[in-house]
Amino acid sequence: MDEWQLAKESLARKIAGEIVLSEDAGKTIQKWRNIFKIPQRALAGHIKITPSVISDYESGRRKSPGIRVVKKMVDAMIMIDDSAGGKVTRQFSENSNQLPITKAIIDIKEFDHGVRIEEFCDAMSASVVAGKESTNQEVYGYTIVDSLRAILEFSYSDLVKLYGITTKRALVFTNTSTGRSPMVAIKVTNLRPALIVLHGAREVDEIAKRIADVENIPLAVSKLAKVEDVVAALNQKFG
Repeated sequence: MDEWQLAKESLARKIAGEIVLSEDAGKTIQKWRNIFKIPQRALAGHIKITPSVISDYESGRRKSPGIRVVKKMVDAMIMIDDSAGGKVTRQFSENSNQLPITKAIIDIKEFDHGVRIEEFCDAMSASVVAGKESTNQEVYGYTIVDSLRAILEFSYSDLVKLYGITTKRALVFTNTSTGRSPMVAIKVTNLRPALIVLHGAREVDEIAKRIADVENIPLAVSKLAKVEDVVAALNQKFG
């Protein structure tokens, strides 16, 4: 079996396992369908059911699907992605490698369903200061990073691994002064998180704001006093 096939099967097993074990299977199906950017109609057509069935599963109007249905949905997502070049599968394969052993990564978490950017920001007393036109997205996890350590210690490949299993997450940079360095680093990786939150920035650099606007990345600033407060607030809300 070649490496690409192994990558697809590994991702399929992960998604199926997460759906089956989730307390809300419908929301988890919706999460992964959104990560793959597959409309309900396209997924339904691939497995030969009506879009309303997909909608009913995701909304909870229909009880959680059995293992066979889950397998069909997951296989369809992987196949649709594969036919479009396999972008999501490749992203998962690249980002699922072990994170570098470093104190730069303070906390990392995946969600089993999407969380609105507004809700995420409220949890850590953050306000969006740039990229406001892109705040209608959801985040599916977060990574809290000590920005000074990351800039000093991380290679390009290490920066990519900050995204966990998906770029549709919030990157929270602590120990920031103006936010310019983290935003430049994000631009260099050519991967776009759903949200960037700066902690410790008294005044956000105009170049940082400009990058956020140009790249369509919401940029927020947290008002919490300590890094420990950020970790505690997010764990309390999403732990």
